[in-house]
Amino acid sequence: MAGDNGIKIGVIGGSGLYAFDNLKVIQRSFPETPWGYPSGEIIIAEDPRGFKIAFLARHGNGHIYNPSEIPSRANIAAFKHIGVEVIIAFSAVGSLREEIKPKDFVLPDQIIDRTKGIRHSTFFENGLAAHVSFADPFNQTLSDLIYRHKSVLEKEGSTLHQEKTLVCIEGPAFSTRAESKLYRSWDCDVVNMSAIPEAKLAKELEIAYQMVCMSTDYDCWRQGEEAVTVEAVMKVMSQNSAQAKRLLEAILPDLEQALKDGKFESIKGHASYSFVTTREARKAEQVKKLKYVLPEYFG
Repeated sequence: MAGDNGIKIGVIGGSGLYAFDNLKVIQRSFPETPWGYPSGEIIIAEDPRGFKIAFLARHGNGHIYNPSEIPSRANIAAFKHIGVEVIIAFSAVGSLREEIKPKDFVLPDQIIDRTKGIRHSTFFENGLAAHVSFADPFNQTLSDLIYRHKSVLEKEGSTLHQEKTLVCIEGPAFSTRAESKLYRSWDCDVVNMSAIPEAKLAKELEIAYQMVCMSTDYDCWRQGEEAVTVEAVMKVMSQNSAQAKRLLEAILPDLEQALKDGKFESIKGHASYSFVTTREARKAEQVKKLKYVLPEYFG
């Protein structure tokens, strides 16, 4: 299932979002990448127009991986290997702002990384170094395209917010009240556990990436607010999941057209300016691994 096979759109489902049952499943695979196996099966589905979409549940079948354990490199590598050019990544988040209510959706444009360095966050290592620009972690073209369909959420009483800052914490525990207040003082808008390293890895492989955050709670900063619990989060997530499916269904025609029109071509070629290890110094083993995802540079 490698190469140019028409699968250009990848969708990653987060907590509570393990399948898109409104699309026709045509194939399943569980590929081994040079970075191991992905979180679970990659499901290839087809929309009513015959366009193919690859879907992957971030936490695996039955939610077996906590945020620090997700095999993100294998997930992103597997998508890239089959030809994915655009990733829409859904994720549950806690709100740090009064105006971002539970059941609202958010399109962040910035990230503050509060993970602790225990997650593998680059493909460029072990004798082949590169420094990819991460100034803009999400893809603005993709964000704008999704935002144009905010009315889908408004019909159900939810608001779609754009240009917000996400803080990614290590987890799996939720924030302390002091941390939650600290993130608010930093002008963060939502708190999440999975944007890092996903966004970094997608950027390294020249994939347009946008996280769609689904607010489930007010974290624990709000005066009088009860501490966050899994039970409360999952209750809202079931409603958010239905909304996410409707939103994806609405944006697909525009996204497919944008791909046909080359709207995401500008991201390609960026990695070529990032390599710092000279060709003669590159380790053959690492070059072989990178050929799996970037054959145009390491073929």
